[in-house]
Order: sequence, then C-alpha cells, then structure tokens
Amino acid sequence: MNYHVLVVEDDVVTRSKLVGYFKNEGYDVSEAESGAEMRDVLETNRIDLVMLDINLPGEDGLMLTRELRSQSDIGIILVTGRTDSIDKIVGLEMGADDYVTKPFELRELLVRVKNLLWRISAARTDKNDKAAQDNDNYVTFGEWTFDIQRRALSKNGEPVKLTKAEYELLVALSSYPNQVLSRDRILNMISHRVDAPNDRTIDVLIRRMRAKMEFDPKNPQIFVTVHGEGYMFAGD
Repeated sequence: MNYHVLVVEDDVVTRSKLVGYFKNEGYDVSEAESGAEMRDVLETNRIDLVMLDINLPGEDGLMLTRELRSQSDIGIILVTGRTDSIDKIVGLEMGADDYVTKPFELRELLVRVKNLLWRISAARTDKNDKAAQDNDNYVTFGEWTFDIQRRALSKNGEPVKLTKAEYELLVALSSYPNQVLSRDRILNMISHRVDAPNDRTIDVLIRRMRAKMEFDPKNPQIFVTVHGEGYMFAGD
C-alpha cells in the first residue's frame, strides 16, 4: 500500500522540492499552500501524514495542528523556519508528532517520515487487532453478556455462575447462533471436558442452562429444542 503524504507549504520552491522528492521516493503526494486548501485535500483523500509549515499566510500552523489532531490520528510533522524552541514545545503539545527546522536535510526528513508512518501503521494494526479480539470474545443477547475470554456471564451487569461444562456448552452453542447442532456434535465440542459423557449429558446441561437463563424454562427462547435434530442457540 502506498502512503499518501500532504505537503502544506506556502513557499513555492520549498513545496515543489518536497513534493518532487517524496514522489521520487514512491509516495503518493498532494500539496496545499493554505489551511483552506489543506482541508479540501483532506476531505477528498485519505491522507496518512501531513508536513505542515507553521508560518502559513492567514492561518497559524499551530492552530491547524490542533484542529487536525482533534479530528484524527493522522501523522503531523511541523516544518518551520524558526529556531525558537517555544514553537517546538507548543507544536508538540498541540499534537504534532515531529518537528523539523528549515533548512532541513531531505534525507533526514525522509527518515522521520518513514519512522512516523511505521508507528502509525503499527498503532492502527494494534487497534484493529484489539477491536477484532474484543468482538470475538463478547457475545451479547437480550439482557445477557457473555465474556468468553473471562468466562463471565452476566444479566444486566449481574454475574451468573457457570460450571465448567455449562461454560463449554454456552461457548459451543453461541458460536453457531440460529444453527441446529446435534447432540453428538455438541458432545464432540465439549466431551473431553465432561466425565463419562453420553447423549443425556447434553440434555441435562441444557436443562440446567434453561433454569439459569430462561425467563420461562418451560417455554425456552434461548436454548431451543429442534425435535429429532438437536438444539439451537436463538439468543439475538
């Protein structure tokens, strides 16, 4: 995947130098000479990193940094002609990731860009993995929440105790919502954890789960019997 870099710089010479150099290094590059142009580019493109000149006409680069940071986790490298360290500190406090001072060495800037993009990409992957993991580990249906990872079942936040076998049964059934599973198949998923299992084991476990979880165990809505076939988990 090509990273897309946006150069926001009002000085034509510096801007074209940066654009040319980063295109040459294999990046997709867009350019803008003002805050307004920057916003237009950001609205129509997925930008990974912004190189932002602090001294833009009309708008303060530090304020633009704060605006960018409040909206996304985009990479921000501030570029400035000033050597004043106050700017540097304020820029980083506003949410910039890095800072270069003119005149800068293009190769040094490239290294900073690469490092920052690597950090952003690693953080995004981490975030996505975590979200996927959280979704995989949680089952919610009606008033119930089942946290598979922590082996915790709760109803409206109130914990409900499960035996090991009941926990295994709930994992097995909730992994196949609205699908009929035969007793044999359920037994295969849990049997190595149950002493001397047989067909009746599943019926007993289902009965216990209904007693714990169904509003009316005689008229089950979560653990549904499909006659002649097996059981179905019908929790929404």
